[in-house]
Amino acid sequence: MMTGWAPGVESPAALGSLLDRRAYLADEGLATACFLALRMGRPLFLEGEAGVGKTELAKTLAAVLEVPLIRLQCHEGLDASQALYDWDFPRQILHLKAAESAGAGDVAELEAELYDRRFLIARPLLRALETECVLLVDEIDRADDEFEAFLLEVLSDFSISVPELGTIRARTPPAVVITSNRTREVHDALKRRCLYHWLDHPSYEREVEIIRRRLPAASERLAGRVARAVRALRTEDLLKPPGVAETLDWTEALLALGARDLDPAAAALTLGAVLKHREDQDRIRRSLGALLAPSPNGS
Repeated sequence: MMTGWAPGVESPAALGSLLDRRAYLADEGLATACFLALRMGRPLFLEGEAGVGKTELAKTLAAVLEVPLIRLQCHEGLDASQALYDWDFPRQILHLKAAESAGAGDVAELEAELYDRRFLIARPLLRALETECVLLVDEIDRADDEFEAFLLEVLSDFSISVPELGTIRARTPPAVVITSNRTREVHDALKRRCLYHWLDHPSYEREVEIIRRRLPAASERLAGRVARAVRALRTEDLLKPPGVAETLDWTEALLALGARDLDPAAAALTLGAVLKHREDQDRIRRSLGALLAPSPNGS
């Protein structure tokens, strides 16, 4: 990232308002971290449980900045060629055959043509260097240590070397968001390059507000009952506690069935929208009544 992103945004509160207009409700800490990352020209490293809104922040930030989102989804075995570029060998071969058919005689010139920029397939990192964009490096904790070290090198000067073409350097370095679900510890060297923010599950009040903003058809009572039930689920010993995405899925499923409240019968029918493991569903079905019992204030 480079200083100068969103020059008209003068404060974290202003950035928070812009995110809010896109239905992303960032608290003061997250808005401040995002604002500083943009102003200081540093990648933003977001860590937290799955489903707390890390990826969604990058998407919303791209919308706020009115630039494309380029996403690099990390996985085990990801290497530099998959993230940077590859040569389009089928097109190179077709070009070679066409040149031979046309009687091209200069072998050296023909070989040079095969490694022209038009035959280079840009993968996410190269595309991000060539485009003013938000670069999302999603779930870096799923990648190997070697790729993590390679990514650190790219983020240090926002340039790459293509042996056949030379160095390609970003004119406008991308705004970078890196996410981790903390399935393993990410090396300190990469974190030092970034501004760090831990993204937790939203408070009860904020989660109710998220539901009402994303699903206006949900009544305040239904949104409150769902948010309260989800918070209770997160305290259980589950294989996969629900995130905000599951909260919204559950509410939407209830709305699709015409439910106006969250009772044990409706919850049992729609449990697959919020819990995605059979073991978790079996565990919770046995205690649905207690889980959904009204709070002392009747909500």
